[in-house]
Amino acid sequence: MFRRRNNIEITADILEVAKNGAKKTRIVYQANLNFKVLHEYLAELEKAGLIMNTAEGGGTIRTTERGAKYLDHYDEFKRYMSFDRSGAIQK
Repeated sequence: MFRRRNNIEITADILEVAKNGAKKTRIVYQANLNFKVLHEYLAELEKAGLIMNTAEGGGTIRTTERGAKYLDHYDEFKRYMSFDRSGAIQK
């Protein structure tokens, strides 16, 4: 059974792929999106300052410092959520 990803998870997937720079095609395949959805997210992420699209890099998309901080907080939240109140790891 598949679980749908929420906007936070999709954003994190895009930022992770673009950490070292990536073209749209790579992001589509590695983040498991289609081009229409990707374009919607890219516009919002660029507006929020989480990514930058470098024209001189042939359209390479890179995660900004602010985007890297988003990923750090996202990873921290995921670690936090993997423990229950007793400290045991949840499955």
